[in-house]
Amino acid sequence: MSNYRKEDLERFSEIFRALSNPNRLNIFLRLGSCCVKGEACNTDNITTCAGDIGSNMDIAPSTLSHHLKELRNAGLIHMKRRGQNMECWVEENILHEMADFFNCKCFSHKEVDKKNE
Repeated sequence: MSNYRKEDLERFSEIFRALSNPNRLNIFLRLGSCCVKGEACNTDNITTCAGDIGSNMDIAPSTLSHHLKELRNAGLIHMKRRGQNMECWVEENILHEMADFFNCKCFSHKEVDKKNE
């Protein structure tokens, strides 16, 4: 049985819903790889990172903006306007929470072994 409260499960559902879109997952992974761990991308990095993400993925800027908003609403990234520039960075704490979620011992080894038979 799960040791997670209903609120936690709903929160993780929102996170996984946001990441279930291949474009958003790709954006999330790219943002995570272009920004120094735990630090905001500076304006040079975000121009390179976010701009390149949109062009490399062949999606419109408005679509990229929509996906960034969905990731932000799910608590996966932060976005902060500085003048005419937008800084984005991955929320490091959420990565730890997701790792803990997947490392939980929700299933005993016997249950997993039975499912694999």
